[in-house]
Order: sequence, then C-alpha cells, then structure tokens
Amino acid sequence: MDYDVIYIGSGNAAWQGGRFLRKAGLKILIIEESLYGGTCANRGCNSKALLDAPYEIKALGENFEGCGKSGDFKVDWTALMEWKRKRIANMAPFLDGKFKEYDLDVAHGKGIILDEHTVQVGDEKFTTEKIVICTGLKPVIHDIPGKEYLHDSTDFLDIEELPKHAIIIGAGFVGMEFASILAEAGLEADVIIRGDMALKYFHQPYVKNVIDRLKEKNIRFHFNETVKDIIKDESIIIDNPEERILNLENALNTDEKLRDPDAKVDNKAYENGFTVNCESGLSLTGDYVISAMGREANVEEIGLENVGLTYTKRGIKVNEYLQTDVPNIYACGDVADSGIAKLVTVAIHQSKYLGKALLEENPEKIDYPVVPAVAYTIPRIATVGVHAFVAEEMDEYEVHRIRYGNSYSLELKNDRTAEAKVIVDKDLQIVGAEIYAADAENVANM
Repeated sequence: MDYDVIYIGSGNAAWQGGRFLRKAGLKILIIEESLYGGTCANRGCNSKALLDAPYEIKALGENFEGCGKSGDFKVDWTALMEWKRKRIANMAPFLDGKFKEYDLDVAHGKGIILDEHTVQVGDEKFTTEKIVICTGLKPVIHDIPGKEYLHDSTDFLDIEELPKHAIIIGAGFVGMEFASILAEAGLEADVIIRGDMALKYFHQPYVKNVIDRLKEKNIRFHFNETVKDIIKDESIIIDNPEERILNLENALNTDEKLRDPDAKVDNKAYENGFTVNCESGLSLTGDYVISAMGREANVEEIGLENVGLTYTKRGIKVNEYLQTDVPNIYACGDVADSGIAKLVTVAIHQSKYLGKALLEENPEKIDYPVVPAVAYTIPRIATVGVHAFVAEEMDEYEVHRIRYGNSYSLELKNDRTAEAKVIVDKDLQIVGAEIYAADAENVANM
C-alpha cells in the first residue's frame, strides 16, 4: 500500500488527527481540491468572525448612549473587506507550511474513491489501508426558477459592496448572522422563513429578542413562506403604493398560514434588482438575494457509489467509531452523520479521536463532551447541555432565570439586557444553560 491513511479533504477534520498518526509512524496523504484548510479557514467562520467584529463593537457602543458615548462608530466595508482578504489569504499558505512541518503528504485535486483501498487524484492512483472522508458541507441551493440569481454564504463573505436591500431566504445560523451584519450596517433586508421559527435549535424567547432588535433596525421577517421563483428586473419593480398595499393584503389574508403582523412590504425600485415571489402571493424586491437554506453533504462525484456507500443531506452515516458501512472507510467532521452538532469543535474532537483510534486494534467508542452552540447574531445566543424547553416539562429539573446584565461585575459593558436561564438537577448540579448576551459564547464555555 502507498499509504496507511488517506484523508479526502484538508480541514480540521483531516489534519488534526492526521498529524498524530504521522507522529506515530503512519504514512498519511491529504487530498484537497481547493484551498488547504477547507470551509472554516477560507470561506466560513473565520471570514464571518473578521467581518462581524467591528459591527459587534458598534453594537456594544450603543449601550453607552447617554453614558458618555459621543458620535457614531462607522465601518468602512471596503477597508474591512480588504483587511479580511489579507488575513484569510494567509490561511492556506500557513497550513501548507504546517503540513510540511508535520510531514504530511499532500495531493491537490479531486479525490475519487475507486474501491475500498484506492483513491484517484487526476491521473494518479493511490492505495491505502484506510480512507477518511472529510469533505464537509456545501450550501443548499433549492431547484427553483431563478436559482441562478441566488448568492450563497461564500459570495456574501467576499462581496465588494454591501447590498442596499438584501432578501435572505432562511433564518438559521447563516441567515440570522448575515441579517445582524446588515442591520448594524444600517441597511434593509427581508428574511423569508419556511416555518414559524428562526434559529429553531435555540431558546425561542431569546431568538425573539434578537428578532425584535433586528426589526428595530429595518430587518423584516416573513414566516411560513415558500419561495416560488426569483425574477431579475431590468427596470422599475413595484413603485405603486396601492399595488404594494394590495400585495401585502394578499399575503397576510391567507388564513392557513401564520404571519408576522409586524412584517411590511415596502418594495422599491432597484437598478438590476430582483423580485422574490412566494407561493402565498407575497412578493419582495431587493438588489441581492442570499440563499441561507442550510447546508448539505459535500459528497458529489467522490466515488461513494463505487464502494456502495449511500448518504443523505445530513451526510454519510457512521457508527460510534466513525466507521461507514465499509469498515475501512471513515467519515469525520461535518460530512459525517454522527447524530451530533456540526461544529468545527466537533470536527476537531472527532479528528483527534481517529488520530488515536486508527492506531488501536480495539478502540473505544467516541465519547463526546457537552458541546455548546452559539449563534453569532448581535447580541449572541448560546445553548449548552439540557435545553430550557425540555427542562420545563420534566420534574427532575429546575430552570432559574438570571438577569446577569444588571450585576455590578458587568457594569463596564452596560449590557443591561444580558441574561441566562440555568438548568439544574435535583442535586443542584448545573446541567444546561441558555444565554442571551453580547458575551454569550464566553459564558457558555465557563
């Protein structure tokens, strides 16, 4: 065999474990068809964090209105984007250097599994004892008329100029975090949600707090809507007040669908604009349409069919050892349907687990710690452990509301709305928490 382990993908799910295996004497190959480091390093969470940071500071500054704050905090998007690009451009070369330091072989191109022990990259074929699939997720683009006008998260995180009025389809992590940036930038947006909840895995009273704040900043929400099509408009879209009112009435008078009574349709004319039409009759216009409808397994054309592996949008099914149905082929990170949250911290944990498990004849099952999740909206929302809505239905738990924003220790931040709901069991042990605050991610990891 040419290698002991071949990783398809070069993100945290691959190299974090690969370096341990190499240190143990195994021969490792990492295959990457794009930039080293994968989504998070190059076009995901790192980019989002860099672009979000000044807007977070701007929002924190609002806490000091009437308390000494003078003037407005302004963000120059062009300069911010230039700074982001410089920082992100360093990531792939940095990891290339790390791979060399760790003595990991690298092949650049698309990795295609030919059989249980062979992977092809371009014209080369490599044999291996084990294969680890670490190809991550990709944005979902629904097959609707006009889908060619949709922009995904990668597009938005590298956009030259912010749109005047964005239409965001979806209200998960991506949709709500992008809406927060647009709101703090003083721009308008409409958010279209298929169901009746945004950020459905988070504590809904806290999600409502975020939504209410976004509404105050010209972000409108349209619940229980299904997009029918997207039309590119070369000229005036809708600039007739009576037509706008009729359009709104048609949308709001559909009895079988829940509506946001505060949502308004205020369509304007945009040069090279777009109209997003919904099944209910609701039509929205803007100059940029973002698809934030979730992510799905990035496994097309990597040869899964050659070894009889199947997958769903959630990924490739794995067992408690991260094995697929083919015993010597594993899936790690976001591409693995492991029944746990798809977060970079989970990918690192899984990769390090495989970095030890693949050395052992009878490895232990993977054991996960309690994994916090954070929505990087403004303010942040975090959840960890037992959810409040679960605890409220069970006698064995108590839920305590703590308005810690009023505590003296947080006086310096003046974040008066910060609060948490802490879940304790019968032994008064903390088993979970829901947090709404500017520093929610830090509190969740205490």
